[in-house]
Amino acid sequence: MINGQPLISICIPAYKRIDYLQRLISSIETQTFRDFEVVITDDSPDSSVGDFCRNISSVLNLRYFKNEKALGTPENWNEGIRQARGKWIKIMHDDDWFTDENSLETFYQATLNDPDCPFFFSAFRNVDEESGRREVVQCNALDLAMLRLSPLHLFKKVYVGNPSCTLIRRDIGLLYNSRFKYVVDFEYYIRCIQKEGKWKYIDNVLLQIGFNAEQVTKYTFLVKEVQIPENHLLLQTMGASILRNYFVFDYYWRLYRNLGIRKPAEISALYEGPVHHIVKTMLEVQSSLSTSVLKKGLVSKLLMTATYIRSLLIKL
Repeated sequence: MINGQPLISICIPAYKRIDYLQRLISSIETQTFRDFEVVITDDSPDSSVGDFCRNISSVLNLRYFKNEKALGTPENWNEGIRQARGKWIKIMHDDDWFTDENSLETFYQATLNDPDCPFFFSAFRNVDEESGRREVVQCNALDLAMLRLSPLHLFKKVYVGNPSCTLIRRDIGLLYNSRFKYVVDFEYYIRCIQKEGKWKYIDNVLLQIGFNAEQVTKYTFLVKEVQIPENHLLLQTMGASILRNYFVFDYYWRLYRNLGIRKPAEISALYEGPVHHIVKTMLEVQSSLSTSVLKKGLVSKLLMTATYIRSLLIKL
């Protein structure tokens, strides 16, 4: 720690769930790397998190902030970033935890090995809290090559995982877009990579990522009232030129197919902005076919590819 400034700020956006928070804090306490602070920003309607923090403040370099009004996701993440004093930001969702005592040390060593890089992410393990199912998620050579070609390939697959899997230099100066919920993480990663142009993957399973019914991605999955406004705001924000990317085009094709959106009017009923003419072309093709045909993977992919090629002739 230099002049009272920790190297890493572990930022935890908290909301009740003391059992999860205790598990995370226990994994932080065992870390061999010690030049960090813990910043907890609390959205809870009660004092449970505050009481818990008072009991552990003597054990960790912990700073606790109770939000006057609940900020929600992702603004509570941003509040942690704003309160952080470290050179590096390590967001940790309260239902995730470090794999072992060397996880933070491994992140730190990566910054020493590549000092010009502002954005690191690691492999992780998904842990389903209900079924107990565990799945290791690692990037292969093709995944990394795709990401090097364009950060827009995160529309194909979010190679980076959730924010707990990242270590990001604070002077990047970017916050998560509070208008988003479901796409908020990969939209942020795209902006970071586009701004800095550098990232580094750590092929070690450094995080355990808890999945439970309370997560935003669980209760917004395939909910068109959430997905359509968000993804059209995303398209409007990033610009229609992203539809020139094959995997972005495929992302929107699958979105409409999976949600059963057949007409532009169905989008307009959920989103006030314009419906781009390339999107209208997608819907025109999909609406000419039965749902049973569109659900056939190979048929859908061939139709999507043909429609994508056709769309390249349409002016943006």
